[in-house]
Amino acid sequence: MLIDTHMHTRYSTDSEMTLAEAMARSQELGIGITITDHMDLNYPNPGEFVFDLGDYCSEYGPYRSEKLLLGVEFGLRMDCLEATRELAGSYPLDYMIGSIHVINDIDLYWESFYRGHSKQEVYSLYFATMLECVKAHDFIHSLAHIDYISRYARFADTHVYYDEFKEVIDPVLAVLAERGQALEINTKRVLTPEYMALLLPVYRRFAELGGRHVTVGSDAHRASEIGRDMKTAFDFADCCGLRPVYFKTGKPEYQARD
Repeated sequence: MLIDTHMHTRYSTDSEMTLAEAMARSQELGIGITITDHMDLNYPNPGEFVFDLGDYCSEYGPYRSEKLLLGVEFGLRMDCLEATRELAGSYPLDYMIGSIHVINDIDLYWESFYRGHSKQEVYSLYFATMLECVKAHDFIHSLAHIDYISRYARFADTHVYYDEFKEVIDPVLAVLAERGQALEINTKRVLTPEYMALLLPVYRRFAELGGRHVTVGSDAHRASEIGRDMKTAFDFADCCGLRPVYFKTGKPEYQARD
C-alpha cells in the first residue's frame, strides 16, 4: 500500500484539518496515511506546538488500521532531550519523525533568526545543530526535510547547495546511515526538476554512506495537500538507489507503489 507518512491535523498549532477530513481524502486517493502532529517541547511561545499525547492517542487510536497509522513529529532540541525521549516511549506510536524547527530558542520561520548573519553562518549553524540532535535522538525513525531552512531563510538565494555545505551535511547522513534511520523526501516544496537536481547529490550521498531507506511525506496541513507529488518522490528515490518505507509499530515496511 502507498502511504503518505507526514501530515498535520488540528492537534498541530498550524493546522485545522480534522481527522475525518484526512480520512476522507485518503479514501478518495486510495492511499494510506500517517498522522504526525507537531510536538515541539520548550517551544518559545508557550502553549504552541505542544499537545496532550494521551488525548491524541485516545481520540485517534480507535481509527488506527492498515490505512491509518499514528505518529508524531518531534522538534529536536538538546535542552529537552530526555523529556522528548520519555514522551516518545510512553505511547505506542507507529512512527516518530525528527525535525529541526528551533535553534537558540528562535523559530527558523522568524526573521530574527537571520538578521545580521550571512547565509554561510546560519546554514552552518543549522547543520551543526542537526548533527548534535541526530546523534542524541537515536529513537526517531526518520529525519524530516533536511533542507527545511531553505523554506523560510531571508536570503536572496535560500537553496542548500550540497557542494557548498557537504562538510556539515555528510556527518548527519553518516549517523543516519550507520543507525539504519531513514531520510525523508518531503513534498511540501513542489518537486520540480530544478529542485530535485539540488536534492539529488544529498540523497545519493546518503546511499553511498550506507543509507537504505527514505520516507515520503506531503507535510500536508490541509486535506487537499495529502498525497501530493508522491509518484515523483518515488521516482526520485529510485534514482538515488533508496527504498521508500513507512513505519508501523516502529518497524519499517516497504512501500508498494500500486
